[in-house]
Amino acid sequence: MKRNLLIILIITSGVFGADQIEPSEDQKTDIFEKEGEPVTLKCDYDTSSENVYLYWYRQYPNRALQYLLRRGARRESYSHTSDSRFSSTASRSSTELTVRGLRLADTALYYCALRVGAQ
Repeated sequence: MKRNLLIILIITSGVFGADQIEPSEDQKTDIFEKEGEPVTLKCDYDTSSENVYLYWYRQYPNRALQYLLRRGARRESYSHTSDSRFSSTASRSSTELTVRGLRLADTALYYCALRVGAQ
C-alpha cells in the first residue's frame, strides 16, 4: 500500500548583500506525494557572482539539519550527494532537487541555500 508523504520546502537566504535564494513562484511549499514516486523542489536565486555554490538540506522535527547535496553553478559544475536518490540541476538563476523513490522517512522540512565565492 502506498502512503502519501508530506514534504515541506522552506527556503533559507543566509547570504550577503544582494545575493538571495527563494522558492520559485510556481513551487508549492506543502507537497504531498506517494511513496515510490519522485518529487522535485525548485528554488530561484540571484547573485552577481560567478562562483555559485548551491546546497540542499532537510530537517526532521527537533533535529539538526541533515546535508543532502551540494552543487556548483555557473563557473563550477561539480555535484556531491549523500544519497544517490538525490540529484540536482542548476541554471544561472535556479536550482532543483529531485528525490527519487520517496520513502516515509523523506517526510521533512527541506532547505536550499546559496553560498557565493570571491570573484
